Amino acid sequence: MTQSPPPRTLDAYPCRVVDVLRFADTDRVGHVNNAAFATFCESGRVALLYDPKQPLAPAGTNFVIARLVLDFRAEINYPGTVEIGTAVARVGRSSATLHQALFHNGTCVATAESIVVLMDEATRRSTPLPQESVQALERLMAPARAPEA
Repeated sequence: MTQSPPPRTLDAYPCRVVDVLRFADTDRVGHVNNAAFATFCESGRVALLYDPKQPLAPAGTNFVIARLVLDFRAEINYPGTVEIGTAVARVGRSSATLHQALFHNGTCVATAESIVVLMDEATRRSTPLPQESVQALERLMAPARAPEA
């Protein structure tokens, strides 16, 4: 990961959503499959990047994921829910680094770091983040914290 690892407490994340675990998320071992963890991260990214009350992508642009690093910390078993915390870790010229954590029954089961890039839909190339988007992303940064042991 490019910076300090994502925090492992839900209150460190300004954007939080809940997903319901589906039986279809399980695998033959009986726990939630690793691919579902990436889908949970997507739910958190979408909630942060495409909040209808605070749109971050101007007309004619979209965010695309350029990188995803996912660390599995514990297994999840069906049924139940997973809480997804998402925060902005860094804002670049045309990209943002997001930190995320997944929680099941109060336990941090995974942490992730992703890089999203603002893409011009016409050219299919990265485009600079408008100042309004930069300011909005900066408001979604996690509070400063001490390093975790």
